[in-house]
Amino acid sequence: MLEKLERLILLYDFYGPLLTERQKQAIELHYEADLGLSEVAKQMGITRQGVYDLLKRTERALEDYEYKLRLAARFQEDRKQVAMAYRILNQAEGNNQPLIQEVVRILARVLEIDSSPEGSDTDGI
Repeated sequence: MLEKLERLILLYDFYGPLLTERQKQAIELHYEADLGLSEVAKQMGITRQGVYDLLKRTERALEDYEYKLRLAARFQEDRKQVAMAYRILNQAEGNNQPLIQEVVRILARVLEIDSSPEGSDTDGI
């Protein structure tokens, strides 16, 4: 349940601006303010079943956005790659060229740039 909530909040962070005001309100009241369905229904002026249906439609919309755009998945993968680069740099002692080159390759993947010496254009950074 906690994993589902964390995923929903992550998707909301990425795709919240694409939701309607009503959808945003329902998500914020239920998940962020931790109100029950009845309490959300009272505040929104709809039935408990209406809140449930609205939340389910909103969750599906967020999942659909992620399926099509994959922004959250790319973000999580980039975080993993940056963490790996950080660990490698922490292990590097002195002028350890192979480790440094590995970090450059990882960061190039994250930044989507060519890590070869002739392709080391950093204008976009």
